[in-house]
Amino acid sequence: MQKIINHKVFFSQTPEEVWAYLTRPELVELWLMKTDIQPTEGHQFQFWTRPMPNFDFDGNAYCTVLEVVPFQKLSYSCKGGPGDGRITLDSVVVWTLLKKDNGTELELVHSGFKEVENMLMYNIMNEGWLKNMNKIGELIKAS
Repeated sequence: MQKIINHKVFFSQTPEEVWAYLTRPELVELWLMKTDIQPTEGHQFQFWTRPMPNFDFDGNAYCTVLEVVPFQKLSYSCKGGPGDGRITLDSVVVWTLLKKDNGTELELVHSGFKEVENMLMYNIMNEGWLKNMNKIGELIKAS
């Protein structure tokens, strides 16, 4: 029953400009949530947002950077759950940036939605990721 989120969005900006919105905490916070991410393999970081008890999520995502290829690829594990140390979603997020003649194609692959209890979060995140990727485009254009 494993489900995978996969979205591609095109930006007219360079991979370096898009990369900044994936790796600089102050920019990630503008389109996703607060974080202390750093693009360094092995770096442990978190995302913080308001708790969502209806979705068994306490608002904290615990992550580790798995792979960094500057301006091309960023992947990290992402774990979360209802709190008290209980993890109900153990997933991996992979961002791939492909330089094009007129900009950058950004692809997101978010895997790890294996359990029945993950399906509600999958549905919410599938739609949410695409909205957030489009928000990156709005923010870049406005900067």
